[in-house]
Amino acid sequence: MSMVTLGKTGITVNKNGFGALPIQRVSNEDAGNLLRKAYEHGITFYDTARFYTDSEAKIGESLSDVRDKIYIATKTAATDAKTFWKDLSTSLSLLKTDYIDLYQFHNPSFCPKPGDGTGLYEAMLEAKEQGQIRHIGITNHRLAVAKEAIDSELYETLQFPFNYLATKEERKLVSRCKENNIGFIAMKALSGGLITNSKAAYAYQDLYDHVLPIWGIQKETELDEFISYIDNPPTMTEEIKAVIEKDQKELASNFCRGCGYCMPCPVGIEINNCARMSLLLRRSPVELQLTKEVQAKMKRIEKCINCGRCSARCPYGLNTPKLLKDNYKDYVEVLAGKAL
Repeated sequence: MSMVTLGKTGITVNKNGFGALPIQRVSNEDAGNLLRKAYEHGITFYDTARFYTDSEAKIGESLSDVRDKIYIATKTAATDAKTFWKDLSTSLSLLKTDYIDLYQFHNPSFCPKPGDGTGLYEAMLEAKEQGQIRHIGITNHRLAVAKEAIDSELYETLQFPFNYLATKEERKLVSRCKENNIGFIAMKALSGGLITNSKAAYAYQDLYDHVLPIWGIQKETELDEFISYIDNPPTMTEEIKAVIEKDQKELASNFCRGCGYCMPCPVGIEINNCARMSLLLRRSPVELQLTKEVQAKMKRIEKCINCGRCSARCPYGLNTPKLLKDNYKDYVEVLAGKAL
């Protein structure tokens, strides 16, 4: 069993965090079954957010009776102290608890600090003094903000996208967290679904003994895979190395990760899926991408007004309008019979 300690928090769990964003897409009953099965098989870290619609409520309904045996991480996207306290109160109520193990600022465009005028970090400290939260973290998709958070020495954990498609700068970020005893939580461990081999994904994460991946789980078959890795963690074999090397060559750095921070689009384009359609066509069941519904979504790319808002919001600095047009051209050609 591979175990991870999240830096100075002292939180120690096996290398399977439950990413609870996807459970907002399933029924209460299905979500409850997933959460209970995860807990009963040894998964004890659950990551959610106020922004994830009913995810917190589903965790509260399903796991409140074992609250003292699990760790709950949630997030606030508040930009002022008043909203911070409202979010915290709502999260505590929905999660059916009187404390949050790890409370995180949710992808802020800046690094909250004492005296910055927002009152956000002061509110975090007050909530911690009151016992409503136990540890302070931050999540982000921007390297500059993540680096500033590490340098500030104000945060006990950093949650950031990390997988075997990571850039050199992203790998440096992970190393710096270890050097500074900051817990590192890896979101997008499957790169938004573009990584399809969970054994390879897990084996790569296991090379970093201080990194806790949170796997976005929506189906029981997905959960079963990660449960099986608790007692039999995949290791970096030559076969897995070959899978990783192939994916690294195929998926160059200039690709959409599907994070959605470019949304909404003023003309209604579903950017976070349309801008990576070429990859989805080749890395997921193709019939799912050729339905009339998806065709209609892709056709909306024709309405792009090149306003540049999506590029300005992209944490990876992508030329999103160009990606959309390139993916649409490829999609139309596939519909016309181009071989995949």
